[in-house]
Amino acid sequence: MPVPLILLPSDPLAPRRPDPHYVWEAQQVRELGGEYALVDHDALTAGAVAEAVRRVPHGSGPLWYRGWMVSASAYAALAVELGRRECALLTSPSAYADAHELPGWYSVFEGATPASAWIAGGAPDSGALAEAAARLGGRGPAVVKDYVKSRKHEWFEACFVPELGDLAALGRVVSRFVELQGDGLAGGVVLRRYEDFVRDAAGRALEARVWWVDGEPVLVGPHPDSPGSDPEPDLSEVQPLVRALGCRFVTTDLARRADGPGWRVVEVGDGQVSDLPRGVDVSGLLSSLIAA
Repeated sequence: MPVPLILLPSDPLAPRRPDPHYVWEAQQVRELGGEYALVDHDALTAGAVAEAVRRVPHGSGPLWYRGWMVSASAYAALAVELGRRECALLTSPSAYADAHELPGWYSVFEGATPASAWIAGGAPDSGALAEAAARLGGRGPAVVKDYVKSRKHEWFEACFVPELGDLAALGRVVSRFVELQGDGLAGGVVLRRYEDFVRDAAGRALEARVWWVDGEPVLVGPHPDSPGSDPEPDLSEVQPLVRALGCRFVTTDLARRADGPGWRVVEVGDGQVSDLPRGVDVSGLLSSLIAA
């Protein structure tokens, strides 16, 4: 069976080389006996998909994408263009959307992750916001995000809502979030019930990022926002949910609640576009991809 090829983003200034952020990953792939090809991320996001994949050899067979985030629609276009080159992504467009966007994975993880309600489209009106808040009980704190990302670095301005019952304040936070996201708004607006997690001395939630290939945890490390930590999450309740989701390569970001035992699923992501932690041995993960 052919060994999967890893697709990595090219350096925008030197397109025959990997993007500087992915150079070390390219080196690891080669050292483990794998091969990679380069994709032009800027061309892909601009809709020039044929140009984006021109360095991917025809007939390359199975592929994993490892690169910067792309929208579900851009990923679907990538899959079509690669198919024309007799290549096939091992994560289908539907599986990518399921893992990458909250509405795709939420029903599987409901109960293990903060309660959520979402509104598809752009900036929601006050009525839609009130309805979404009511679906979360209409009271208490919440966070605002889109289907993929939050703006937690603008916490009080565009992320945290102290009280869902204050619809005017909720509207201001959501409006600012949508404004800052601009054309990058993914899918729509999501309200998530706020949960307090164990934090480090700098006030950052201590999160673990777990990498799963075919339902097995192949790498457990710190979240990129909490480097240097050495988390040891309990995966006994999460693994059945990952398997139920049915996506081959995913990540789960986990954190412990500050007010009780147990680990909560903060986020689910497609493993192809999740950032790898530095200073952690990733050979097991990359070997699993090469052998898949």
